[in-house]
Amino acid sequence: MKRDMRAILQVDRLIHEPGRLVIMAVLYFVDAADFLYLLRETGMTKGNLSSHLTKLEAGGYVEIEKTFRDKMPRTICRLSRAGRAAFQQYRENLKAAADTMKD
Repeated sequence: MKRDMRAILQVDRLIHEPGRLVIMAVLYFVDAADFLYLLRETGMTKGNLSSHLTKLEAGGYVEIEKTFRDKMPRTICRLSRAGRAAFQQYRENLKAAADTMKD
């Protein structure tokens, strides 16, 4: 059986990078998360997490809100509507790509 591997080309490359994928996955299942929560859940360094969040924000997938709580800075992150839709589409495309590899 000939396999159509073109489905893998439809996977969103902004999301597909492992660091950004884990951020998107965590944010997909919560309304919002602060930076420290994401730091713990992803196991990334502060600089790495910040860099990936910046890329996801520039791509329109993540919204970042900087506030203060008891005079301490607090960064709240959430998926944008476009980010939530892109992650759902990413999951569907990845599943379709995996399904083409079935015998």
